[in-house]
Amino acid sequence: MKRSISRRDFLKVAGVGLGALAFNPFDFNFFDNGKLYAPKRLPQFPSSEIIGRLVDDTDIRNRPTNDPVLNTSIGTLLADTLVPWEREVIGSVQGLTNQKYLQTAQGFIWSSRIQPTKNLPNTPLPEMQVGQGGFWAEVTVPYIDLTLEGGIASPWLQSKIQYNFPPRVYYGQVIWIDQIRQNNGFVEYRWNEDANGHGYGYGAYGEFFWLDGAGVKVLTDADVAPISPEIDPNDKKIVADLTYQTLSCFEGNTEVYFCRIASGQKLDANGFPSDQLSTPVGELMTHWKIISKNMTAGGAQSGYSTPAVPWCTFISGDGVAIHGAFWHNDFGEKRSHGCINVSPSDAKWIFRWSAPTVSLAQSELRMTYPDHGTMVTTTELKI
Repeated sequence: MKRSISRRDFLKVAGVGLGALAFNPFDFNFFDNGKLYAPKRLPQFPSSEIIGRLVDDTDIRNRPTNDPVLNTSIGTLLADTLVPWEREVIGSVQGLTNQKYLQTAQGFIWSSRIQPTKNLPNTPLPEMQVGQGGFWAEVTVPYIDLTLEGGIASPWLQSKIQYNFPPRVYYGQVIWIDQIRQNNGFVEYRWNEDANGHGYGYGAYGEFFWLDGAGVKVLTDADVAPISPEIDPNDKKIVADLTYQTLSCFEGNTEVYFCRIASGQKLDANGFPSDQLSTPVGELMTHWKIISKNMTAGGAQSGYSTPAVPWCTFISGDGVAIHGAFWHNDFGEKRSHGCINVSPSDAKWIFRWSAPTVSLAQSELRMTYPDHGTMVTTTELKI
């Protein structure tokens, strides 16, 4: 029997997540009770066509504004709480560009803090094909809880333990699978996050995780097939406007793709105004493409550690890329450490459309100057 929940009941549980409205996003004693090494099935996700996943602890409001004078906050929803994606409205967000709020039956949530996801379960492969060393797989559900194999090594996992937050992979991430097992009563895939395994890690720490195979789609050649291969590569160009936070792909003078971005912030590692973390301005070029990459750099105060960043197209050196971002929906704001963040679906399209072409078997391709792929122009108004 489906249990309804009143607004009064909702306000009681809002401080600890959606509670019965959805489900508790994680067990508060996750690491104390040994669940890190226990097999985990996919949870029952909400039935909404689009499911919003909160990427941070976030206020829910009775009006679509964060104006402190109005005191609109009616509770706090925890990170990874899932809510049905009903509709977005234009509100009033003071001090920031993004003005959209997600309207729900219980209140309004700032859209920048909600990743739009879907629940698209798959029929997993029962075993590895003979002679196959592994395969790429894309997460197609809001999240998948992970089961650790071996020791704790990465800053990413250490931070999960520090904050008592379960390690998960999220909708849109792409991971390398190297083993399949069924000894726990369901099909599990092993995610190989070892830089010396498949060779894609470049910062991975040799960790291995098992996950419910129903949560990922096995990628095929069709998933990375080039878009518009009949167009002369010299006629393709990417233009990123860092002032208005937009990106356009052109074939000749015709715009064929458009999306919003989140480029480098105008701050240094300590939060002071600077170009230290800004995206380079000028004529750049694609020269290194990799299907998925561990991005770890810096220290505890100003660094970051994010595995399985999908669809990376590098445009400057070894550090500035156009890539998918699943950890925010803040496109339109400058917030990265120099890269151009786009949604995973936008990053995948750009990866497939731009040169050079990269196959699943290759997984990555580097070019050495003067060889290069698609030209990229980044512009910014001087204030």
